[in-house]
Amino acid sequence: MTTSISRDARSRRIAVYSGTFDPVTLGHEDVIRRAAGLFDELIVAVAVAHHKKTLFTLEQRIAQVSEVFADLPALRVLPFDGLMVDFCRQQGACAVVRGIRNVADFDYEAQMAAMNQKMAPEVETVFLLPQPQLQCISSTLVREIAKLGGDVSQMVSPVVAAHLRVATLAV
Repeated sequence: MTTSISRDARSRRIAVYSGTFDPVTLGHEDVIRRAAGLFDELIVAVAVAHHKKTLFTLEQRIAQVSEVFADLPALRVLPFDGLMVDFCRQQGACAVVRGIRNVADFDYEAQMAAMNQKMAPEVETVFLLPQPQLQCISSTLVREIAKLGGDVSQMVSPVVAAHLRVATLAV
């Protein structure tokens, strides 16, 4: 019986969707919810983001993503640092999910997918496009609009909008 459980565990289709999520937007949410339906388990890997000055700390970003997706039992939210292929191997993932909003995203993501394929041929990359009305949303623009006092309610979930209000008041 133990052998069956191990075999079943290995055959689970686990995917990873990574990002900085500063903040998590409705575009991210659309891709995550759709990806969660395609795999047995989806890991949302929140990047440490050494190269960016984030509005929210790593812990805050993990908490926000966890709160937004609390209704998805087959979703885990974990911190991520280093190479995506190494993280995928550690988690037993068979796929990386990437959202693509436009041609510029595609050019960058196609190059990353090719490099990941070279380093870890056992890990596939799956591209998903957010719904058309969400394709213009980026975390960078959401942060800027929120800092300037604009309404971001059509760009992020109510949970994230509340966190943005608190964070931008403190800035």
